[in-house]
Amino acid sequence: MKNKRRIAILGSTGSIGTQALEVISKYPDLFEVTVLAANNNVDLLIQQSFKFRPDTVVITNPDHYNTVSSALDPIDIKVYTGSESLCQVMEMETIDMVLIAMVGFSGLKPTISAINAGKAIALANKEVLVVAGQIVTELANKMRVALLPVDSEHSAIFQCLVGELSNPEKIYLTASGGPFRGMSIDSMYDVSVNQALKHPKWTMGDKITIDSATMMNKGLEVIEAKWLFNLKHEQIDILVHPESIVHSMVQFKDGSLKAQMGIADMRLPIQYAFSFPTRLESDYGRLDFHDLSSLTFEAPDRTAFPCIDLAYTAIAKGGNMPCILNAANEIAVSAFLNGKINFTSIPEVIEKCMSFSPFDPKPDYDSLLETDQFVRVKAMEYCKMQT
Repeated sequence: MKNKRRIAILGSTGSIGTQALEVISKYPDLFEVTVLAANNNVDLLIQQSFKFRPDTVVITNPDHYNTVSSALDPIDIKVYTGSESLCQVMEMETIDMVLIAMVGFSGLKPTISAINAGKAIALANKEVLVVAGQIVTELANKMRVALLPVDSEHSAIFQCLVGELSNPEKIYLTASGGPFRGMSIDSMYDVSVNQALKHPKWTMGDKITIDSATMMNKGLEVIEAKWLFNLKHEQIDILVHPESIVHSMVQFKDGSLKAQMGIADMRLPIQYAFSFPTRLESDYGRLDFHDLSSLTFEAPDRTAFPCIDLAYTAIAKGGNMPCILNAANEIAVSAFLNGKINFTSIPEVIEKCMSFSPFDPKPDYDSLLETDQFVRVKAMEYCKMQT
């Protein structure tokens, strides 16, 4: 890398954002933080700002603006608030790459703004492509902007495809199986929030951890992979791999398979996205095959985890159906985390929304926004019906 890469981190106080800052701190000669953005975690955002000294900070929740602005005034950092300000900040000439680590639908608009501004995108928010995959990928192609995946599975596929001249015949997304692997859907009825948040391999934010427990996370990754790698959904398969050593695999037309393997550490795909096409050294640990007794793979239990089939149904239908799926899932997961519904009601709420929400076969951004708002209201109504 010849020049220091200047990075904006949207969602700096979350799991991906904090790990991204760890990566940047290890390579101060290669990376520089120019923008930090967060929604509510004021104390951590202020700490990060004092340590990394970005040009600009955005606290999207206006209620926290005065607190952040006052705290950062002595070190002369520009502070803005609101989602519109965040989108405008993406036009800054001092940004080379934007890490989209915001949770859910909220990441879509700033992603579009960053692409329009010609910034490379390190994408850790799968919902952006789930909701608006066609819009985002077509815009990125038009603007000649790189979409670099940060999800460990999509980073694995991306790494397997580097240097290949032919398209994949098939890809396999691997999944740990989550905390409830092997359980029946009936036995998951009364699981607690704390049980669902105990992921066997990864430390993540609450929303994505619940998505992993329902395996909706893997369904969303199928939709994301379709757009990232220009595939049909029939070319994308899911394998439960509890060891989480093989992060995903690509099968080619001659029958050959490539797998990307390594320890379970999200800093690795973050670092790869930041430094691409250069691969940097790291001290994150090494995989020792002498310590592995076996690598196991199995098909997911789609009866126990119906969110997988809901995601495949959404992508097969196309249009605004993935947006419906995503909005319903976000509301249902929030309701579960807040004790409003039980765990197995999550897919029930999503299925109802998919069945009764208006379908739009060719949505634009505005219609996706309308769909998202409509479904959230309906999903909240369905959640109340579950109690």
